[in-house]
Amino acid sequence: MRMASDVKTKKKCCKSSPRCKKCPVVWKRLETEGLAEREGKRLYRPLKGLKQKHLKHARR
Repeated sequence: MRMASDVKTKKKCCKSSPRCKKCPVVWKRLETEGLAEREGKRLYRPLKGLKQKHLKHARR
């Protein structure tokens, strides 16, 4: 999966189901799993081990 070097999340979560790919909740979940690291307040950097299935699971 090709990922952007940095991902800027939205300001506020819309709480839809499934959550969108730029949702701050999704990237916080990926950070706690060790698949992304936080660079700034709304900026996350995906790590090498992040795969499509991890992103899909975090969006649920």
